Amino acid sequence: MSHRIASVERNTNETQISVKVDLDGGGQSDLQTGVPFLDHMIDQIARHGLIDITIVATGDLHIDDHHTVEDIGITLGQAISKAVGDKRGIRRYGHAYVPLDEALSRVVIDFSGRPGLTYPVTYPRARIGGFDVDLLSEFFHGFCNHALVTLHIDNIRGENAHHIAETIFKAFGRALRMSLELDPRVGDTIPSTKGSL
Repeated sequence: MSHRIASVERNTNETQISVKVDLDGGGQSDLQTGVPFLDHMIDQIARHGLIDITIVATGDLHIDDHHTVEDIGITLGQAISKAVGDKRGIRRYGHAYVPLDEALSRVVIDFSGRPGLTYPVTYPRARIGGFDVDLLSEFFHGFCNHALVTLHIDNIRGENAHHIAETIFKAFGRALRMSLELDPRVGDTIPSTKGSL
């Protein structure tokens, strides 16, 4: 089977981003976003999603991380949407629970063609190191709107902000892996009664 691979570039006055994904990879990542905590989180997506991800980004980090984080979410969503194509043969739905010490999170995804994010997550502090936790929702909004997925993210419990974020990204990776897997019982059909997604 040939790998489902796609590359996308996004160039604006605020950011210049190049993303490459291989949905049938081994979980390798090469991340140069300029935002170390985001690199750490996207590495979790790659490893737990078994998706190879390469991202090179230059952004207006002298202002703050907002534009870079949001635009990487947008571009990663575009790349995954392009790689999955018309979604023939995929499982479509994915879900995962992931614990890390005291923290537990659940992510459920549907490659529905309808973008939507439900993200009722609160953090015990506003920053993880120098990273603003508000930007995590911006990342996921950008991803959903451009991957055209319905995404529900819940932190069930947790006291450590880093643990909460990490369980979310690990669960997101695992839910992606499940939803993007090719289902031999589906064959070459599109998993929708409408015949398109």
